[in-house]
Amino acid sequence: MTPHSFSNYLNAPLFTLGFRIFFLLASLSALVLLIVWQQFTQGSLTNTTYFANTYWHAHEMLLGYSVAVIAGFLLTAASNWTGKITLQGEGLVGLSLLWLYGRILPFYAGLLPNELIALVDFAFLPTLTFVVGKALIQAKNYRNLAFVGLLGWLMLANACIHAQMLGFSSTSATMGINIALATIVLMIVFIAGRLFPFFIERGLKGVIIPRSPMLDNLAIGSTIVFFSLQCAVESGVFLGLVALITAGLNAWRLARWSIYRITFVPLLWILHLGYGWLILGFVLTAFAAWDWIPPSLALHAFTLGGIGTLTLGMMARVALGHTGQALKASQPIVIAFVLINLAALFRVVMPLTFSAQQQVLFYLATLAWLGAFALFVVIYSPVLMKKRVDDL
Repeated sequence: MTPHSFSNYLNAPLFTLGFRIFFLLASLSALVLLIVWQQFTQGSLTNTTYFANTYWHAHEMLLGYSVAVIAGFLLTAASNWTGKITLQGEGLVGLSLLWLYGRILPFYAGLLPNELIALVDFAFLPTLTFVVGKALIQAKNYRNLAFVGLLGWLMLANACIHAQMLGFSSTSATMGINIALATIVLMIVFIAGRLFPFFIERGLKGVIIPRSPMLDNLAIGSTIVFFSLQCAVESGVFLGLVALITAGLNAWRLARWSIYRITFVPLLWILHLGYGWLILGFVLTAFAAWDWIPPSLALHAFTLGGIGTLTLGMMARVALGHTGQALKASQPIVIAFVLINLAALFRVVMPLTFSAQQQVLFYLATLAWLGAFALFVVIYSPVLMKKRVDDL
C-alpha cells in the first residue's frame, strides 16, 4: 500500500466521525460476541480466555459492545457541542483499533502476559475520556462534563474486573460488573431527558413535549440511590421498595413523553420500548430482592431489553441524522426492532410463565438478537461507510 492510498484510506467517510466506525464495530460485535458465548454455553468451545467463567460475557457486552456505542455517541455529540470535530482520520483509526485489540487479546491468554491483555483493554476508556474531556474543556462546554465523570465510573468498573482476573482481588469482578451496569443505565436515564423530547418534536410536526426538570432530577436521583444500594446489598425489603419507587418515577417520566402518534414512527417507539424495559428491570429487581423470581431475569431486563433495545434504536436514529438521510426506518430495520423486543420477551418475560421451556426460550432469544443485529449490519454498513447524502 502506497502512502497516498493509505492517506485515502484514513480520509474515508468511515473515519470522519466517531459514530460511523464505532456503531459498525458495536453492531458486528453484538453478533460475534453472542455467537461465541452460545458456543461456550453449549460446550462447542472451551472458554480459555483471560476472563474466567461468565465474566467474559458480562464484560464484553457491557464494556465491549455497550462502550463502543457510547464511544460513537459521545465522540459525535462532543463535536456537535463544541462545533469542532473531536477525532477523525488516524486518531479515530487508532482509537478503534485499541477497542478491537481489547476484544481479541483475551483469547491469547497463555501466549501473552495477562498484564498486557488487561492494559490494552483498560487503556481504551481513559483515552476516550481524555479526547472527549479535552474537547469539552477547550470549548468551555462545562455543562457536559458529567459524561466525563460517568466514563470515570466505567473505568473504575473495568479496573475492578481486571483486578480479580490478575489475582489482586477475589471478589471485585462482580462489583465491577454491577458498577458498569449501573453507570450505563444511569447514562441512558440522563441522556433520555435531553434526547427523547427533542427526537419526538423533530419526528412529529406540531408536537411540543413539556419539560419537567424536577421530575428529571427525581428520576436520575432515584436511579443513583437504587444502584448505590444494590451495589452495597444484594437484596432486601428496603432495596425492593427503592426499586419500585425508581420504576414509578421513570414510568411517570416516560408517560409524559408518550403520545399516540409515536406508535406510527418506529424510530420513536423503539426508544420508548427500550426505556420501558429499563422500568421493568427496576420492578423485577424488587421481585428478585424479595426472592419471588431469579435475579437473572431482572438483569436481562436491564441489559438485553433496556440497553440492547435502546442502543439499537439510538444507533439507527443517530446514523440517519448524521448522514443526511431521511429520518425514517426502513422495513428491515422495523423488523430488527421487533426482533430485539422478541429477544427480550423470550429471555425475560416468558420464563416467568414457561420455566420448563427455559432453554428453548433462551435459544429463541439468541436467534432473535442475532437476527436484529444482522439486519442492522446489512442495512447500515453502506450508510456508515458512505459520505453524507448532501455531500455526494
